[in-house]
Amino acid sequence: MTYTDLFLNELDAPRRAGAALIDVREDDEYRAGHIPGAVNLPLSELPSREAEVPGGAVLICASGNRSSQAAAYLAAQGRPGLMSLMGGTAGWQREGRPLTTGDRP
Repeated sequence: MTYTDLFLNELDAPRRAGAALIDVREDDEYRAGHIPGAVNLPLSELPSREAEVPGGAVLICASGNRSSQAAAYLAAQGRPGLMSLMGGTAGWQREGRPLTTGDRP
């Protein structure tokens, strides 16, 4: 299986369709600011928590590197339809889009 690279301008469609947003950055990075609606599942915990990632999820990190690693790992485990957000949270913020802080999506 494979995954799809998703560009920032393409994120609205999966969000409207109800795709899960999974932020794979570490807890402190997530709390400092994340894309609204994204839940935190650190890359370091992914092997033991991979069942929490539904097919069709959008994986997010700071720039797109860790989310690509997570998507590749999960796709190799047979998870379908995954997307990795290129540009990540940093790109989202550069575009002037809002971030949510704290532990809540």
